[in-house]
Amino acid sequence: MKKKLSINDIAKSLNVSKTTISFILNGRAQEMRIGDELVDRVLKFVNEVGFRPNSLAQSLRSGKSNIIGLMVEDISNPFFAKIARYIEDRAYQSGYKIIYCSTNNDTKKTQDLIAMYRDRHIDGYIIAPPEGIEEDIESLLKDNLPVVLFDRNLPKVETDYIEIDNRFSTYNATSHLIEQGKKNIAYITFSSKQTQMQARIKGYTNAMKEKNLQPIIKEVVFNQNEDFIIEPITAYLKKHTELDAVFFGTDHIGSCGLKVIQALGIKVPSDLAVVAFDDYDVFKLYSPPITAVAQPIEKIAENVISLLLNKLNSPTVYQKPQTITLKTTFNIRASSKGSLVTQ
Repeated sequence: MKKKLSINDIAKSLNVSKTTISFILNGRAQEMRIGDELVDRVLKFVNEVGFRPNSLAQSLRSGKSNIIGLMVEDISNPFFAKIARYIEDRAYQSGYKIIYCSTNNDTKKTQDLIAMYRDRHIDGYIIAPPEGIEEDIESLLKDNLPVVLFDRNLPKVETDYIEIDNRFSTYNATSHLIEQGKKNIAYITFSSKQTQMQARIKGYTNAMKEKNLQPIIKEVVFNQNEDFIIEPITAYLKKHTELDAVFFGTDHIGSCGLKVIQALGIKVPSDLAVVAFDDYDVFKLYSPPITAVAQPIEKIAENVISLLLNKLNSPTVYQKPQTITLKTTFNIRASSKGSLVTQ
């Protein structure tokens, strides 16, 4: 196998010091008063041999890799995929590249990924955090590595984060169902102690109790195998035929729930009114179209990357951590009757 050329090899071939070669390749020739003729000779040789500098070695010398780590629950999820795309475009315009990964909400996997990012000398971190990584985030912050959290936060960690008004969003959507005359409204969601999930349950519960209605909450354990999500929802809807409405707490559990509703022959909205959190494309195409809470994906992405770039561009200036809460849009469609209402 052909040996990869090093700066030392180039220096020997051109009979020039490796320090001079390094200055030229790092764009410091003018600063170090290296002549144009020598610069041209080195760059021509480098182009001819196809030399590629070691990015890790460069980051060690400069202290910057110009890479941002983006860690989300599942990069294939439409919500995270869209946010990742916006962040990638903005980061690239600012001279940064993105490395993505999916944590699957697994604490140990997330810790391993953070360690891997550290080894790659990542400049900054954007994370939708699972539970149990507080110490890992604190360690990054202690080493002056900027971290921006989004979608959910870690209450014990003082860092920047972007969230939506989850509590009001579910309160508003539940109130809509109550206004349509629904009384037996189930809230079906994944079992989770994450801040955004708990806030959504709180909003739903508040709306129900305000109207003296009994909250009906069904929590399903998340599983990569969709069958293990569909099975408990199927059993639940078969057993609770008294329900007149259901509110799905995420787009994923919502899409699974719609498959169950279709398989059981339940008519929407005459048998069961339906609302979902996150305005997934499939909800618009379903017949009838599904009422959904839409998150401001572009605004979330813009705020996330703006906060991080601001930290990266002013590393020596103390900036108090910011919390930004964004509003959602409630899109009322035929699955629950009504018209468009914006928060």
